Amino acid sequence: MKYKDVIVADETAELLRTYAERYETSDFIIGDPSWFMHQVESAEDRIALAFLASALSYGSRKQFFPKIQYMLDCSQGRVDEWVRSGAFANDIPDDPERCYYRLYTFSTMNRFIAAFSEMMREYGSLTEFVRQSVNDAKCISAVEAITSWFAAKGIEGVIPKNIQSSCKRVCMFMRWMVRSDSPVDLGLWSDIIDRRTLIMPMDTHVVQQSMRLNLLASSSTLMSAAQRLTSAMSLVFPDDPLKGDFALFGYGVNN
Repeated sequence: MKYKDVIVADETAELLRTYAERYETSDFIIGDPSWFMHQVESAEDRIALAFLASALSYGSRKQFFPKIQYMLDCSQGRVDEWVRSGAFANDIPDDPERCYYRLYTFSTMNRFIAAFSEMMREYGSLTEFVRQSVNDAKCISAVEAITSWFAAKGIEGVIPKNIQSSCKRVCMFMRWMVRSDSPVDLGLWSDIIDRRTLIMPMDTHVVQQSMRLNLLASSSTLMSAAQRLTSAMSLVFPDDPLKGDFALFGYGVNN
């Protein structure tokens, strides 16, 4: 199969379809950051917790899972209100000397969540921010809007400052929000963003597996590489390219 200069071998396509079918199940959630958003009830709480969880989802899961759990515990499951009301500041104070997770101090997280809270108050919700910021139903427009908002507030690191990088964690959050009819993803924004425009969340692991399957030719983690990988997945899953995320996970597990 070929699209422009993107080629996917038939045997690779069949392998990806097999792994996607096998691994996109409710069991996938266990041990995955998406588990957290399934622990709260309302759509508003799920969106807020998913966004916070995605922002911390890098490095060792053994280390960042307790940091997400801390926010869930502090909010008592009412994550949207915890952020919106500013109550988060009681649990995550503006302390630049105290480490929250890796390079993020408590001050880093406090300022990030404060900017998130400001967005909620100004637009009503993160959902409405995306709805009002995107007029073409494309994921890249939503990612750019989110990165631009936080960059304008002086937030760096937690959210990429622009879309030159692959924006892995924001793209993962978009997958959670947009894909419907999935035992993993929520599909709460399926009416705002076309899932065919979603972008593969790309980290070192995904790059390595993709290169082994000849889906990528280099180890670049720029947005252009993520879009190229997505184009390859669109050849295999035309209506839902991010099924490829589960496929690559399965390939990695088995190889």
